[in-house]
Amino acid sequence: MKIAIQAIGLIHTDHKAKEEAPIQGTFHPDAMGTVEIFPEYAEGLLDIELFSHLYLLYRFDRAEPGALVRRPFLDDTPRGIFATRHPCRPNGIGITVVRLMERSGNVLKVSGIDVLDGTPLLDIKPYVPRFDCHPEASEGWFAGKERREKPSGRE
Repeated sequence: MKIAIQAIGLIHTDHKAKEEAPIQGTFHPDAMGTVEIFPEYAEGLLDIELFSHLYLLYRFDRAEPGALVRRPFLDDTPRGIFATRHPCRPNGIGITVVRLMERSGNVLKVSGIDVLDGTPLLDIKPYVPRFDCHPEASEGWFAGKERREKPSGRE
């Protein structure tokens, strides 16, 4: 089954190459970027500034689908792709949570961004702690994994 999705905007950051992008935005809360919403979708930003954090759903447009089992960036043990956040996924859909700093028309200034410059934005959803925060959730194999640099050759 094929599904067609249109970009609703572009994400702009200082991360020009895959090697420069953080493994997770939470490791770099000061990483700034902007989210440009195309004019035809700008009306959908009504009330967005009432939220402190947003989910950005985007297209991993510079990552090719890869093996279904691979070594993730934060671990050296092979894991199933659906048990990781690795960019080389069957459908190349990424998700990240960012802090909304300000809105200016159709542009959102955000922090904690781990996305490459020029990445197509697919959707925005507000982060709602009452719905999205589950303190009892298991971290799976991520538990205890500390921040580290991306191992070379892991794409």
